[in-house]
Parts: sequence; structure tokens; C-alpha cells
Amino acid sequence: MDAIFLRDLRVDALIGIHKRERAAPQTISFDLEIGIANRAVFESDRVADCIDYAKVAARVAEIAKGRHFNLVEVLADHVAAAILQEFDAAWVKVSAAKLGVLREAGRVGVTIERRKP
Repeated sequence: MDAIFLRDLRVDALIGIHKRERAAPQTISFDLEIGIANRAVFESDRVADCIDYAKVAARVAEIAKGRHFNLVEVLADHVAAAILQEFDAAWVKVSAAKLGVLREAGRVGVTIERRKP
């Protein structure tokens, strides 16, 4: 199970069900694990044969900032679908968390896993 990962990728986005959350962006932290479908990278040593971290990070930010999401779960699902479709990943695990929303917890969120059919 070969994978690339991005940890604590932070994006400010409009997310949440409360009125105040529709007006003020919140920081979302993403942890991503992305299954490498193309084993050619291990022979070629070329980024063209693998998944480009910077492009993944930019795409996650684009999705998060592209519209208001009520739920972190739906945002995570959109991110997972894009990674599978656009980056030809074998599988993806997405954790998305809102920071500092509960005084008792540093972050609250969801982890989902998706595979190509």
C-alpha cells in the first residue's frame, strides 16, 4: 500500500450551519493519504509519474473556498471525489477538521476513505 500524504494542510473556508459561520471563514485542517496507482514513479523518479503535492494542495483549497458547505463531512467527500477522479489515485483517506470550535477540543471533524470502483 504505497501512498503520499499531506498533513495539516490549512484552508480558510466558509463552513457550518450557524449564521455566524456563513459570514466568517474558519480554518479547516486536512490530513490526506493518497494511494499511488502508478508504480512507474519508483523507476522513473519523475513527478510526472506520480501525484504532485502542490497540485493536490491547490485543488483542496479551490474546493474548500469554492462554495459554502454546511457540513465538514460533505466537504471531505467532495475533496475525496476530486482526488480520485483528477489525480488518478487508487484510494484516498481524507480527514477534515474545524479548529477551535469546541472549547473542550482542539479540533472536530471527520475521516473518510474512498476507493476507485
